[in-house]
Amino acid sequence: MLSSTSSRARRALVLGLTGLLAAGGLAATSGTADATSGTATTSGTAATSSAADAAGTLGAAAAGKGRYFGTAVAVNHLGEAPYVSTLDTEFTAVTPENEMKWDAVEPNRGSFNFSAADQIVSHAQSRGMKVRGHTLVWHSQLPGWVGGLSASDLRTAMNNHINQVMAHYKGKIYSWDVVNEAYQDGSSGARRSSPFQDKLGNGFIEEAFRTARAADPAAKLCYNDYNTDGVNAKSNAVYAMVKDFKARGVPIDCVGFQSHFNSASPVPADYQANLQRFADLGVDVQITELDIEGSGSSQAAGYSNVVNACLAVTRCTGITVWGITDKYSWRSSGTPLLFDSNYSKKPAYTAVLTALGGSSGGGGTPTPGGAGCTATYSKQEEWSDRFNGKVTITAGSSPITSWSTTVTVTPPQKTVATWNGSPTWDSSGNVMTMRPNGNGSLAAGASTSFGFTVMKNGNASAPAIGPCTAS
Repeated sequence: MLSSTSSRARRALVLGLTGLLAAGGLAATSGTADATSGTATTSGTAATSSAADAAGTLGAAAAGKGRYFGTAVAVNHLGEAPYVSTLDTEFTAVTPENEMKWDAVEPNRGSFNFSAADQIVSHAQSRGMKVRGHTLVWHSQLPGWVGGLSASDLRTAMNNHINQVMAHYKGKIYSWDVVNEAYQDGSSGARRSSPFQDKLGNGFIEEAFRTARAADPAAKLCYNDYNTDGVNAKSNAVYAMVKDFKARGVPIDCVGFQSHFNSASPVPADYQANLQRFADLGVDVQITELDIEGSGSSQAAGYSNVVNACLAVTRCTGITVWGITDKYSWRSSGTPLLFDSNYSKKPAYTAVLTALGGSSGGGGTPTPGGAGCTATYSKQEEWSDRFNGKVTITAGSSPITSWSTTVTVTPPQKTVATWNGSPTWDSSGNVMTMRPNGNGSLAAGASTSFGFTVMKNGNASAPAIGPCTAS
């Protein structure tokens, strides 16, 4: 619970912003009104709830620590109800597993097909999830026509591919893996042979990043690789590149550490120190493709080590696991993920949730059977310093008498006003649980909505919407 002092501070914050909100066409007042009237219920008048009430999922717990918790998503599984339910309940970010790779979006030169990736992005946006774009320039999963181009043609094709893909998703992607896996394994620290390296030389990475910055200045630009998780020849080479880029003003915002582990290649002892040395260069670090083969307590310990390392590095902004369920993992025989083939939570799940400060007793899950509901987010008005969000609650195939859902913002964002609902907050002030205020009873298929205002404080990302729980 928030202390009375904290409650007064929150109320003072909201009341202090009343004039600012009114200037933008939104008055902050006590009481409840229709969302279209321009009046709102201030967050300062709401009661608070315990942290556990809102931190019973990976996404909510991570948000309480100022991080996102994401997963790789495959479009062909979005028709499977348990897959989507687990995705929507637990995660606040997605990475298309294959759907944004070159062979998927530009199989023939100049002919683009975004349909599969669009489905993933649309689903993520409807839930207020971040999207990581993966990947623009990579030696693998290239269509055959790329390898046959001359150097000048390849340069044109690479830049056009970056421009076209980023233009299509401009404003929708939190961060892009601009270049993926450009360095060799082993002790040399050398670049990997690829059409880009062999024909364009060492400058192709810098050129890709400069092109990407011009294509979407708001997206974070990352270099992503594997076997760079500890200090070794490969990570040293990437470190030297990033250091050089920062010194010369080459646009790079983040480095992705894939973090694929097993018993033969466990989480390195210097994992946290390695993340920290990159962060000290002035870039964010992201754990981008985490999976750890194994089971039971040893697997759980590995996951705990990774999460704790991220939490210890201020610029570690989030964690993405490379899939939801073991049965669809790229190395399913190693059972490397947090949910088993039946979507049951494994000990590794509990370890991650605990490391994030969450509790398995918190949160909620959708009501089974017909008495369910969905919560869908959409951004409304936006100003330079804030934006309004709307969440639509829709009953399932049976009537419902009440509902609840969570709205999680990323610090330093703050939710400063709400309407058409009764909000409570966790102790961090980042996770709002919204319940009805006279609009809980819905006929089958009927909808209602509530709204809220978020002060950006330099961060314009969409909030994460939790599962809708109905009764």
